[in-house]
Amino acid sequence: MATAIVTGAARGIGEAIGRRLVADGHDVALTDLDADAIERVGDEIGARAFEHDVRELESWEALLGQLDDVHVLVNNAARTEFRSFFEIDLAEWDDVLATNLRGTYLGCRVAGAAMRERGSGRIVNLASDAAFAPSGGSGAHYAASKAGVVAVTRRAATELAPYGVTVNAVAPAAIDGPLARGVLRDRLNEKLADIPIGRLGQPEEVAALVSFLLSDEAGYVTGATFDVNGGVVMR
Repeated sequence: MATAIVTGAARGIGEAIGRRLVADGHDVALTDLDADAIERVGDEIGARAFEHDVRELESWEALLGQLDDVHVLVNNAARTEFRSFFEIDLAEWDDVLATNLRGTYLGCRVAGAAMRERGSGRIVNLASDAAFAPSGGSGAHYAASKAGVVAVTRRAATELAPYGVTVNAVAPAAIDGPLARGVLRDRLNEKLADIPIGRLGQPEEVAALVSFLLSDEAGYVTGATFDVNGGVVMR
């Protein structure tokens, strides 16, 4: 059975994607920096779990060395920071870019090479509405990293398409969970008023779109970015 990797899967959207892919019948490998949390999720949903640092090439190579026949990669791991443009510490800037952008690039590079050799595969990268919205609560480093994810997605899609590998991105916004509700605790009603659909999105709604993009039915879709934002950004 082909293996599906989901990074940053210990909670939130990543966990929801892992659960959906297990339900879809994939042999799922969940990864996260939080070894204890990813083990708990893996045990709960019947998936393998790996401690993994997406920022490091060696960690990617070690992960792929433990897995057979990787056919699916979901690059979800990210560091989210909400900070003023003029208050971002340079170390934080570098780490957000390393986690969100370099991590996505390395995943596409290492897993994509294996898929290219195999002659088929599916990659989905998690971007964000922050890549397209000129304002919002996210920091400039987070927005820049997610805009970079969209660019990496297009380039990887172009290079891998001749080998039967599709690469797409999903750009969520305001997805319900501890992070969103923590950030929005003082202005949740104000935020909801800015969302045409009038509510926060659910992680399972993002997972459903990812599931489609990983399916055979999505074989003619590549290099695209799909919004899951309740109408906050319309393109």
